[in-house]
Amino acid sequence: MLETGEDYREAVLSGQWWEKRRFTGCDFTGADLSGLRTRGCTFDDCVFTRADLSRSRHDASAFRSCTFDRTVLAESRWTACSLLGTSFTDSGFGGIALTECDLSLASFSKARLRRLGLSGLRLREANLTEADLTGADLRGSDLTGARLQGAKLEGADLRGARLDANALVQADLRGAEVDVETAIAFAAAHGLIIR
Repeated sequence: MLETGEDYREAVLSGQWWEKRRFTGCDFTGADLSGLRTRGCTFDDCVFTRADLSRSRHDASAFRSCTFDRTVLAESRWTACSLLGTSFTDSGFGGIALTECDLSLASFSKARLRRLGLSGLRLREANLTEADLTGADLRGSDLTGARLQGAKLEGADLRGARLDANALVQADLRGAEVDVETAIAFAAAHGLIIR
């Protein structure tokens, strides 16, 4: 069943279980979605401004080109989800868990992602400009094409992460933990000749 342009603003939908539902252009502004569980659901171009998604669980669901503005995401769990092209602005990420998720083209500009477990995620061409990734676990993540200007990466674990030359030049990696391969790529991206 496809729901298009539905108005769920301020709706109380906490604790519900949704499976294989499809939403396009729906507005969940200010909705209480705490404890919501989704499996195989699709949300395209939906708005979650000021929505409460705390303690929600999402399995194999897609949130594509959605807007999360001042959204509460604390203690939520996302497994095998696609968040392709989704924008996160001033949202609370405390205790969020992302496993095997695709965050390609997502925008986390100025987001506070301190000490989050982001290992093994696909963050291709993601906007992480001025994001605070202090102490974040990014091991094995694909950051190819990601924009990292002004991102704080002190104490971040980037071992096994894929970073292209552009990201290695943009990012301030002081205090980040990297493997030998990334250190060599970093040196080469900065014009050093390695023999």
